[in-house]
Amino acid sequence: MNIEKRNGGDIIVVTIPLQLKRRGGRKLIIAPEGAELPPPRDDTLARLVAKAHKWLRLLEGGKVASIRAIAEQEKIDESYVAKVLRLTLLAPDIIEAILDDRQPDVMTWRELAKPFPAEWPEQRARWGITA
Repeated sequence: MNIEKRNGGDIIVVTIPLQLKRRGGRKLIIAPEGAELPPPRDDTLARLVAKAHKWLRLLEGGKVASIRAIAEQEKIDESYVAKVLRLTLLAPDIIEAILDDRQPDVMTWRELAKPFPAEWPEQRARWGITA
């Protein structure tokens, strides 16, 4: 790391050597040898939870009439819309963990796309979350 003062101390320039690489369509920061970075955040589940609640508000507010209407509007499959909408059934503390990127490693979209119990205690037991 290199720090410079310019213009009598008005500007500080911090230079950190790093590389940007694409992995799976995403850009990752590759730190120099010996430097530590926090693990990359995967916000897939957080985005899906937000989308689920947005779609639920559209349905409940009468802005769309059905899952089919959402699917047509978004140009996606109805079954995908239904799977995403199921995320609105997750316990509030599980949703909070997802939004804070604290969900268990086993809690992936592939896992959540499968049927899961609607009862919150059973959800917590399934994914090993304590309330």
